Amino acid sequence: MPKAPSSLPVSALFGVIKPSGPTSMSLINDIKVLVGKSRLFVEAEKLKQQENSKNSKKRGKRKDKFAGPVKIGQGGTLDPLADGVLVVGIGKGTKKLQEFLDCVKEYKTTCILGCETDSYDSEGAQVRIAPWRHVTREKVEEALQQFRGEIMQAPPIFSALKMDGKPYYEYARSGIPLPRPIEKRKATVHSLEVFDWLGSDHGFRYPEKKFSAEQQQALQQTLQSVEQDAVVKDEPEEEAGEAPPTAFVLRMRVGGGTYVRSIVHDLGHALGSAAHVVTLQRSRQKNFTLEPAEERDRACVPWEVFEKALKEPGEPDEDGWLEWEREVMDKYEIVE
Repeated sequence: MPKAPSSLPVSALFGVIKPSGPTSMSLINDIKVLVGKSRLFVEAEKLKQQENSKNSKKRGKRKDKFAGPVKIGQGGTLDPLADGVLVVGIGKGTKKLQEFLDCVKEYKTTCILGCETDSYDSEGAQVRIAPWRHVTREKVEEALQQFRGEIMQAPPIFSALKMDGKPYYEYARSGIPLPRPIEKRKATVHSLEVFDWLGSDHGFRYPEKKFSAEQQQALQQTLQSVEQDAVVKDEPEEEAGEAPPTAFVLRMRVGGGTYVRSIVHDLGHALGSAAHVVTLQRSRQKNFTLEPAEERDRACVPWEVFEKALKEPGEPDEDGWLEWEREVMDKYEIVE
């Protein structure tokens, strides 16, 4: 059983195992509900004031839910599709969160060949399809060499980043020429390897939503304003078959600011095909990890622990701690 801190309340950092589906911010808001009522993180006097305020005046549900005296934040959001390590900072811990944006992170991502999407993952729409049967594991491993070390990456054309005040995606959807090429950013890929070769033995499929011929033409016009030979059109396999397109899992260690989805997208091009992400897991962020292997490593709290506490907090133990509080104390890092 984790030992309770000698002085309360505390500021801390801890990792949560985010599931695929919800947004990172929705999880943070839910955790805030629990943290704001816990003596582990809130001064006893403030907890008493909250209780007195509840008894003296009824509040609206939303106002009460998100009111609270504790600062909370996260050290690098994960897309709804992604799962894995989400670092949470409480109190003074929020001042340490910047360290987790710039640190080394580890990911596992499942890639499927033959289809490019606007979001570079399975949440988006099909932009184009391309041949994939010619791609072997050996070709993938050879192509990965160009993505290791210091590389230059262009953000996705359909991202919300802006050029001259207009989001990239507005140019792409409207066929408006880009004023200039998208500026590439330096990224560091410490390691990159094929972790598992799934072949056609999987249940992944392309997104049902597809770009129309008009949308493909608009995107091509935008890309050709900076890349004259850019072509956006479907190139289906000559041989039709029932087997699903090849999929494989990549494992990588990267520096801050690296676009994992861009690596997969660009790899598809390097292979003479197309590719997008169907699963994405952050397995490590600095010292918070799904699989602790070193003394400095810290395990993460499963989201189900907080989900259960939100529905039914349960009874405190003999020392007055709830189950979710014990789980956090077992895995957090106190910030003085």
